[in-house]
Amino acid sequence: MSKIMHMRGFLPSCPGVSPLTARSIGVTFAAVVALAPALPASAAPAPAGAAVPGSTRSLPLVPLARERVLGGAPGLGLHRTGLARFALVGVVWDDPGSELHGRVRVRTRSAATGRWSGWQDVETHTAGHGADPGTAEGSARRLRGATAPLWVGESDGVDVRVRAEGPQGAAGSRAGGPPRSPLPSGLRLELVDPGNDGGDGTNTGDGDAGAGEAGVTEASDAAEADDPPGTALDTEAAIAASGANADITDFGATTIPELDREATERELARLQGTSLDDPARAKPYIGPRPRIVTRRGWGADESLREHGFVYTAKVKAAFVHHTASGNAYTCAQAPSVIRSIYRYHVKSMGWRDIGYNFLVDKCGTIYEGRAGGVAKAVLGAHTLGFNTNSTGIAVIGTYGSVKPSGSAVTAVARLTAWKLGLYGANPLGKTYLTSGGGNLYPKGKNVRLNVISGHRDGFATECPGKLLYARLGTARSSAAAYQGR
Repeated sequence: MSKIMHMRGFLPSCPGVSPLTARSIGVTFAAVVALAPALPASAAPAPAGAAVPGSTRSLPLVPLARERVLGGAPGLGLHRTGLARFALVGVVWDDPGSELHGRVRVRTRSAATGRWSGWQDVETHTAGHGADPGTAEGSARRLRGATAPLWVGESDGVDVRVRAEGPQGAAGSRAGGPPRSPLPSGLRLELVDPGNDGGDGTNTGDGDAGAGEAGVTEASDAAEADDPPGTALDTEAAIAASGANADITDFGATTIPELDREATERELARLQGTSLDDPARAKPYIGPRPRIVTRRGWGADESLREHGFVYTAKVKAAFVHHTASGNAYTCAQAPSVIRSIYRYHVKSMGWRDIGYNFLVDKCGTIYEGRAGGVAKAVLGAHTLGFNTNSTGIAVIGTYGSVKPSGSAVTAVARLTAWKLGLYGANPLGKTYLTSGGGNLYPKGKNVRLNVISGHRDGFATECPGKLLYARLGTARSSAAAYQGR
């Protein structure tokens, strides 16, 4: 069932929906809010200092006939210099149901120095990310299989090598079986330029570097720009994205400010249509609302995503991820990293929007992810089989062998204390979610999970990396404390 969202507010509440969901979004389970067609594009040139849109370049990989690739096996690859600048790379293929059983390595040439980086591995096992099977987004014909994206910084040259591997690491063969089938068809290298944010390089981060863990030492010393660094409010999509947060912050805001506990409790009562002074109202357990950088704040190009928002009935659990995009970014670059991941998810992989509901950088800054409103139960594409009635939080970086910063773990705790508190969920508790289908649980199975879970709890994957996964206990206890439990 779809509803039209008007500029004057959301539709009246529907029977059977929780008070918060009904008053905030006026939809039933998994309802789609359809938008009117986008306004015609203006022919006027962008003013000086305006945001410069990013771009995606797709280059087919070719056989490397006379080279021995990655330990002696023939494979595919590409070596190009003199390219238009890019900052993130990934490899995609035609069939989203196929996996790349092999190894992908890449090195890039710095646009600033002309020097080549060392070889880096690109995470290939990403099947657990995405929309649930059978949903409109999960069945879209434009979907592609893909590796994780890798942030490489501003570059103008690339060298990539891909080879097939068997389960024991033998190139192109299965242990005790016939040769493995060829690599997925249609392998292409994606080069993503995030564009600029229209500002002067200003960071939207808090500047809490969390020094002492994961080598995080940098801090932001720049104030926010007077003019919004994000996209202008000149299209229906941009207006709708900002309007989705208008129930808790000013329309067009680049950040949603933090609140203290009392103000957060009063906001919750208002969203639920109750009063803190009502003697029949139970004490709310909710953490103080943290500061959140909006999509406009990190410079989302709203023309990329599909129009409309998709919601579920409530938020019963939070799944924690890492982006597997590497740790070689500064906190000032985090908005650029997010714009790149957003573009990769939509343009390269074919999703309707960025998959995560929220992202957290290593300085502890929280960012709005998928559009639809940070206080609402927005359906994401983060944990295959368990996107319904959950929220997905990705810490930017790779945390298999690198510890997440204390600031990032604290941000996850603060965010979950608030977000789960909006829906009455206990961060220390367990909940049941119905599987939409995956490699751990069949479709329809009712699964008992931690309210704060790692991606690997719902799908067999390395995500969120063993060292971030090891900190989820700390995040749970801290989130419960923030809620006053």
